[in-house]
Amino acid sequence: MAHVTHGPLVMGILNVTPDSFSDGGRYFDPAHAVARGMQMAAEGAAVVDVGGESSRPGAEPVEEAEELRRVLPVVEALSSTVRVSIDTTKPRVAREAVAAGASLVNDISGRLGALASELSVGWVSMHMRGTPRTMQRLTGYDDVVSEVHRHVLDAAAAALGAGTGEVWVDPGIGFAKSAEQNVALLAALPELVAAAHALGASVLVGTSRKGFLGAFGPRAAERPLGVEERLEASLATAVWSFAAGVQMVRVHDVADTVRAAALVGGHRFAA
Repeated sequence: MAHVTHGPLVMGILNVTPDSFSDGGRYFDPAHAVARGMQMAAEGAAVVDVGGESSRPGAEPVEEAEELRRVLPVVEALSSTVRVSIDTTKPRVAREAVAAGASLVNDISGRLGALASELSVGWVSMHMRGTPRTMQRLTGYDDVVSEVHRHVLDAAAAALGAGTGEVWVDPGIGFAKSAEQNVALLAALPELVAAAHALGASVLVGTSRKGFLGAFGPRAAERPLGVEERLEASLATAVWSFAAGVQMVRVHDVADTVRAAALVGGHRFAA
């Protein structure tokens, strides 16, 4: 059986894009991106996730050459300091990022498991329907929990069977899901963790500052909370994820989440 990673761990989000929903444009310059990646490492990020194509709802695709131009200098600069994952759906981008030092492929398409095995790196199998441009029109499920769990666990089993030594499953919070479906998937995390561990896979969850969190909290009764007002909800869902046994959360606010992870306590994750 493959090794199950123990946590709690924090993956820092580094969007080298002009249009990501939370920090689009802030780290589009490679020097700014590298500085932010180094800062996240210093704040306690176990992994820095470098992405050159926004996956926000409605986002347009990016040409392969442009995505490579955005991410490769950043991956290369950071990989000697901190573990780097490449957030991409493109085989060539994944391949070249691994050559530049990335050791994890964070794949929202769920199609790069065989490539990760070939490259001898880790792989994140996430659930999504359609593309970022179309996904929020594809939220019809008979049973969102069972369908999402089956999808990511089947993909993980295939990857592990093909020899991928490190596999993560991610239920894809916010990707082709309504707010209610996101909450149902969060409530069912203990089930997903148990099933993933039985296979030999680990679990990654990303809720950070996502739109559905804007509907929660006392101020949300007056209006949905904006991106900059969702820190508390992001931390609450991160803590819940850790309490449910999730090994790693993917976040914008690394320092705050690392402190929250320490409060949860590593004893829950002892081997």
